Order: sequence, then C-alpha cells, then structure tokens
Amino acid sequence: MKNLRLYIALALVALVASCTEDDKITLGVQETVARGAVLRTVSFESTTFNVFDPSSIFGVTIEEQDHQDGDLLSNVEIYVNFVDNTTSNGTTAATETLVSTVQASEFTSGPNGLPRTSFSVSLGDALTALGVANTTANVTGGDQINIRLVVNLTDGRSFTDVDATGNVSGGSFFSSPYAYRAGINCIPTSPVTGDYTLTMDDSFGDGWDGAFITVTIDGTSTDYTVSTAQATTNTEVINVPDGTTELVWTYTPGNFEGEHTYELEAPTGETAAADGPGPTPGEIVLNICN
Repeated sequence: MKNLRLYIALALVALVASCTEDDKITLGVQETVARGAVLRTVSFESTTFNVFDPSSIFGVTIEEQDHQDGDLLSNVEIYVNFVDNTTSNGTTAATETLVSTVQASEFTSGPNGLPRTSFSVSLGDALTALGVANTTANVTGGDQINIRLVVNLTDGRSFTDVDATGNVSGGSFFSSPYAYRAGINCIPTSPVTGDYTLTMDDSFGDGWDGAFITVTIDGTSTDYTVSTAQATTNTEVINVPDGTTELVWTYTPGNFEGEHTYELEAPTGETAAADGPGPTPGEIVLNICN
C-alpha cells in the first residue's frame, strides 16, 4: 500500500511538471484577469500603408473575451495617431483621435464561440481624422500611424494597452496588445525601372543556408543567394527594363536565419528595402519615395 501511494504521488508530480511554461502562464493570467477583457489578435490583412494610395489599409481580425465569454461586450473604439519619423520634410504634429467605433452587434461568433470581427482603417481616413494633409510636406515613407483599441464593457469598464501585462499583450495565447504600429511606405503603384543593387550578407561566412531572394519581372523569376563559395557577401545588379508592368521581390528563408541580412538600393539611390538578421519571409515591400 505504501508503494502504491508513493507511485500515485510521483505520478502527480510528473503530471504537474509536464505542464508547459506557456500553459502555466495562461492559467496564471486567467486566474488574475478573469474579470477583465482582452482583444485577441487573430490575423492581419495588411500592416503597411502606401503614401501613394490613400485607400491602402491597416486591417486586422480580433476576438473579444471577457469572463462571460463576450456577453459583456459593448463596443470597441479605434483611435489613430500620426508619428513623424522623418525630419527632412519638417515636423508634423497630431493628437490621437477616435476614427471609428465597432459595436457589439457588428461582431459574429467565431470558432471559439467568442465575438469576432475584422476591421480596417484606410490611410486617407486616418489622416483626415487627424487633420493631417497627405502631402509630401507632411507625410512620407518612414512615418507611421499608430492604432490603439479600447474595449468597452456593458458594466462601464474599459480596457486598453496600459491595462495589459506582457503575458497578455505579447503572449502566444492571449496576443492582445490593444495597439499596433502601421508603417507608411512609398510603395510604387507601377514598377520603378532601372538598375537595382542587391547586397546579401551572411554573418557566419558560410552562405545563406538555403535562403534566397526571388525577383519576378513580368512573370520571369530569378533567384539570388549567397553561395558557400561566396561565403560572406554577394552583390547583384538587377536591371528592371523600361516597360515592365510587374515587379515582385520575395524572401524565402533557409536555416540559421539569424545570420542573414540584405539591403536593396533602388535606381533612385534610395534604400528600397533592408531586413535582417532573420528577414521577414514573403513579399518584400519596397519604399521608393523619389
């Protein structure tokens, strides 16, 4: 009997020890904020504005959760603010402004049985609400729009970014920052032609470990990388001929991503893109303002 009790005790210890750290954090947060509310980030539609296109959007899908599984939701307010990161065209100041409100009736029940909705804010609507004219004297590539959410409950309480701990705002389970930063880029509406200089670096000096950048010009794709023979650096001059109608740059990751960086210089002499260590996979968004 003593042995049986010992085995049961050891089994319980093993069960508790087998809980992942994220499970423990999730349980702890649920215990401490059970009577609050979160706005879980489900997915993004777009996170970059185009200064050349006022209709370009920031778009996100969110899910609300409170201790009554969404029954306390009244509405979500969406605030925007302009951040001037470029001094070359002076300094543009603006005050954070409410741009829209999403009522509880606009949410639908998601896969988790919780209220879920998608919303977007266009660059034009954000700048209009802020009273900032979309001119080169005010807005250019490198600036940004901050989006902040406030969830209001039917019992009169409100929650926003200052109410969230790190486990709530950045945790893998809750993913509820209540606030987002959307960069403003000068994304050409048609291909900028001429010679681009692509410089790819590997900090370890053994090539890009399977990673590569693909350039697609009117349906014809070419891959560029740092080979093991090149080891540390490869610089390519890529000509985009006049009359090009489609130009797409894409980064595909490999192994040891922390070793990889790249920089792309546009025909205008500007840095059109730069990323790394650990570049973001997928299409490379260009920033060419001149």
